[in-house]
Parts: sequence; structure tokens; C-alpha cells
Amino acid sequence: MDPSTLRGHALAVALLAAGALFMENLDATIIATGLPTMARDFHTTAIAVNVGITAYLLTLAIFIPVSGWTAARFGERRVFASAILIFTIASALCGMSHTLPLFTASRVLQGIGGSMMVPVGRLMVLRASTKAQLMKAIAYTIWPALVAPILGPPVGGWILSFASWPWMFLLNVPIGVVLFALAMKVVPPDRETHRDPFDLPGFVLAGGASFCLMYLLESLQAQHLPVVKLVVLLVLAVTLGVGAVVRMRRAKDPLFRLEVWSIETFRVSNAAGSLFRMAVFSVPFLLPLLFQEAFGLDPLQSGSLTMAVFAGNLAMKPLTGPLLKRYGFRTVLIVNGLATVVLLVACGWLRADSSRWLVLLVLFLGGLGRSMELTALTTMGFADLPEKLKGSGTTLATTINQMTTSLGVAVAALALHVSAMVRGGMSAFDFRVAFCVMAGLALLGIPSFVAMHPDAGAAVSGAAVRAEREATPAEG
Repeated sequence: MDPSTLRGHALAVALLAAGALFMENLDATIIATGLPTMARDFHTTAIAVNVGITAYLLTLAIFIPVSGWTAARFGERRVFASAILIFTIASALCGMSHTLPLFTASRVLQGIGGSMMVPVGRLMVLRASTKAQLMKAIAYTIWPALVAPILGPPVGGWILSFASWPWMFLLNVPIGVVLFALAMKVVPPDRETHRDPFDLPGFVLAGGASFCLMYLLESLQAQHLPVVKLVVLLVLAVTLGVGAVVRMRRAKDPLFRLEVWSIETFRVSNAAGSLFRMAVFSVPFLLPLLFQEAFGLDPLQSGSLTMAVFAGNLAMKPLTGPLLKRYGFRTVLIVNGLATVVLLVACGWLRADSSRWLVLLVLFLGGLGRSMELTALTTMGFADLPEKLKGSGTTLATTINQMTTSLGVAVAALALHVSAMVRGGMSAFDFRVAFCVMAGLALLGIPSFVAMHPDAGAAVSGAAVRAEREATPAEG
């Protein structure tokens, strides 16, 4: 395959994966807007309908750990296309549901499709891209995580204003059909599969630990914290997690290989980087609440302001590659990380009487930093993975990302809850506390970036290669 064809194929696979990830991320965020309306149609409460969100997240937590083995056993193209099909059919069933049990079952089916679609899509991007192409390819797949949480609420509000809640799910059907057709056309047929034995004990332990941890995080967002339940879930999560680690260290054919953790770029991206992800993924949760609960704005005004974050994400896209090539991962992660910490704190100091231009500027700059840091972290995490560990690395990274995204929202909600409880009512001050807590989490990851080797991930960023070329005297 010639280089120009390879570039076109890598770009096509990256755009296809990005489209699938966008559909999944938008679906996960849009549902919250329709809970009250759905509750009326189901003749129950919005809290009861929230089981649809919980069922989906718990299904993801259970089945994401097995996605790497499934892709290796049945082929990436076959699994990815099947996942899109399952997700699309489940979306249609959600839209046609007339009872809460049927809706919940449909969401579980959606979760099964989503658990395969996300990690296998990323794995296809890794396989299709060379080191030089990886940064640009990853940038496309980062967008769904950045954009969907911002667009979800306003899109959901628009659908409820001009249509009805089933269209929040039926919207996925034409998108899914197009993505399925493109997957069959763009992704080459699977030539090689691996008949490795299935690590059932590893799956039970890893899936059980993920389930308990995700259930724990969801329970943290309850109005009245069930302390005994939380302690039991925490003990189970830790016990099963330790058991999973021991099993995968000793098993001949583990569910995924833990030696990926010995790779510095992967370890920093998924350990220290998780602290940053927790902070920035709490922003789409905190900002609408701040604008509506503390500033008294209506949902449309709130959504219009948060679009400034999306504008920042958009503006950073053409700058990400050149900046990483010029300064390298380590410098960008440190400088941009510190700037993002400052901007998170600044969000907490916004007031109802603050100039709208000041609010828009803070959110726009925050969107710039958020986009740069997430793209740098994700690209660096896959930069040094050898071919044999790409499946395990993608599975483990996706599992960690799913947990830290939910953990960020849970910690932010807990900070708000505790501050409001101590002060006897929620006000703008409580949001200041929450934003500062999240900024503190992001700050905790900076020392790990400082400790990295200056040339970490240079094979992808090209920064060290460029520096060596400039330092070499010209011949003749």
C-alpha cells in the first residue's frame, strides 16, 4: 500500500471511529434532558427512570474489559460493525419502549453494543495509523468526548421542544445505518484472528470490579448517601480488583496483559492523566448547574454560554499538532495543564453579574486547554505500545477512561452536596468549592508530567527527532 493510500485509509478509519464514538457519547448525555418527560409517559418518577442511565453504565463497565479478547477472537471489523448494529437496533427499541422495564432492557442492549464499539473503534485507529499519523488520527477520536457532553443538553432540549422524547433515541437509527455501511466499506475484511482461550475467571473478576466501582460512583450522586451500601460496594470493588490483578499476572492467557503498565507513556497517561480527565469531564456537569441554579438562567441561555467551550475545542484543533511537534508531550502537558487548572478555578469565581464577555472568554480558553490536554494525553498513551499490546492497552485505557469520567462527575457532585449541606443551602459559593476541588485534582497530576523523560512519546510527536535534526551540523 502506497503512503498516500495509507494516509487516506487511516483518515477514513479515524473519521468512522469518531462518528461511532460521537453517536455513543451523545446518546449517553442527551438522555438526562428527557427524564422528566419520559417519567410522565411511563407513569413513574424521574428518579425511577434514571435506572436507564445506570443500567447502561453498568453494562459498559461489565463488558468493556472483554472487548479486546472479542476483537482478537472474531476480528475487529466484524465486532465493530456488529456493535454498531446492536447499538442502532437497541436505540430503536428505546424509542419504541412504552414501559420502564422494556426501556431498561433496551438500554442494557445498548450498553453491550457501546462496550464493544468504543474500544474496538480506537483499536482500529491504532492498527490503521503509522506513528506519524497517530496524533492526527487520535485528535479526531477525542472530539466525541469533548463535544457530545456540551451538545447533548441543548440538542435534547431542542428535540423535546419540537418533537418528543423517543426521537432522542430514534436519531441514532439513520446515523447507525450510515456508520454500519461505511464500516463494511472502509474497514478491510479481517484476515487474522486469534483463538486464545477465554479467561473466564479474569472476566468475572475484572467485570465484577468494574460493576461494583461504577455502581458505587452512581450511588455517590444520590441525595441521601447510603453509607452501608457504599462501604460494601467499595470493599467488593477493591477485593475483586486485587483478585483480577493477581489473576492476570499469573494466567498464561489473561483477559488483558498488565505489562502495558510498565510503559511510561501509557502509565502516566492513564494514572496522572486520569486525575486531569476527572477534572475536565466534570465541567459539562457543573457549568449548566452553575448557570441555572446559581445565576438563574434558563436552559437555552445556559446552553448558549456553554457552547463557548465547544468553540474553544474547535479552535484548538489546528494548533494541537504543531504545538506538540514544537514542544513535545512533556512540556505541553505541564504548561497547558497548569493553565487549565487556573481556568477551572476561574470558573468558580464567575458570578451572576459578571460580564458575559468575561464568562465567554473563560469558557473559550478552558475549551482550548481541555482539548489540547486530552488529545496530548490520549495520543501519548498509545505512542509506545508495541503491536502485541495494542489490544490490551486499548481495553485497559477505555475501562479506566470510563471509570474516571464517571468518578469526576461523582466527586464534583459530592463536593457540591457536602458544601451545600454544611452551609445549609446551595449557592454560587458551593460551585466555587466544587471547581476548586476539581482544579486540585488536575494539579495533582502535574508532578508525574514533570517526572517524565523529556523525549517521552517522541516517535509520535516528532519533537525529539526535530531537535536532533536541528542539532546535527549540515554536511558539506
